[in-house]
Amino acid sequence: MNGWRRRVHAPTDAAALAALIREAAREGRGLRIVGAGRWLDVGSPVDASDGITTTVLRGITAYNPADLTLSCGAGTTLAELEMATRAHDQWCPLLPWGDDLGTVGATAATATAGPFAERLGQPSTLVLGLECVDGTGRVIEAGGRVVKNVAGFDLTRLMIGAWGTLGVITQLHLRLRARPAVDRTMVLEAPISAEDAVTAFARGPYAPLALLRMDGGAVWAKMAGVVPATTEPGARRWLVRIGGNAQFVAAAQDALARLGRLTTVDGDAIWPLVRQHAAPRAGPGHWRWDALSRRLRERFDPQRVLNPGLLGAR
Repeated sequence: MNGWRRRVHAPTDAAALAALIREAAREGRGLRIVGAGRWLDVGSPVDASDGITTTVLRGITAYNPADLTLSCGAGTTLAELEMATRAHDQWCPLLPWGDDLGTVGATAATATAGPFAERLGQPSTLVLGLECVDGTGRVIEAGGRVVKNVAGFDLTRLMIGAWGTLGVITQLHLRLRARPAVDRTMVLEAPISAEDAVTAFARGPYAPLALLRMDGGAVWAKMAGVVPATTEPGARRWLVRIGGNAQFVAAAQDALARLGRLTTVDGDAIWPLVRQHAAPRAGPGHWRWDALSRRLRERFDPQRVLNPGLLGAR
């Protein structure tokens, strides 16, 4: 844990968090920002003896199913969102790599996507607005609670993927989606020569919610018993998830069947395994420490209070 666990603070609201950050700035202390604490070994070591956890900042504060929007504290888990939205035949498309025990705030702060991001949206497009506290102790509200209100949206996007180095996210306003009437997961087994056609299918009129090539190795071996084994020598397999109304799914399935052999599998069982075991290596590799990054840091955290050293620069 890089020695930061000497003291861990759990502020109950943005005002309490702001006071903690201002105190740390006065004393020259760095603060390690933690959600569920599951990715603390990612990135460069954090030079901080104290930690701040957002787990107390949890709970759904507003939910309007008619508008497909929801507001919640940063410490709310993805599992809590799943439970609340499923009751209204909706879902939050923030389905990142990992599992549903992670927090919404950490998912946004790290810009962690997942196997459905290309179709359902990246965190930067699913977060409509947020509240955060920057490194000077200022409480900032950016974006809005509804889709048509985009004021401050660029500032929202700035905080997403900054790994808590510009501000600690305390609350988020999210865009939801209606659950598809039919949601089907299949394994497509096709000749290697069909790979271009499979890629074209993914970009065509029947674009799937997700399409992953099932390369050999330990990742897919963990899913034995859930995903059928290859039966044809030299064939490749793809995991495909189709969602929509019955007519759309039937047409998509017919188009896939022309490319190879289809086998329906249990999506509820397979996708949690995919998110856990097929994830790329986590890390803040998308963040480049350049002149612009340094100016942003000077603007929002001049004392280097928040996650100092995490992005490889102090």
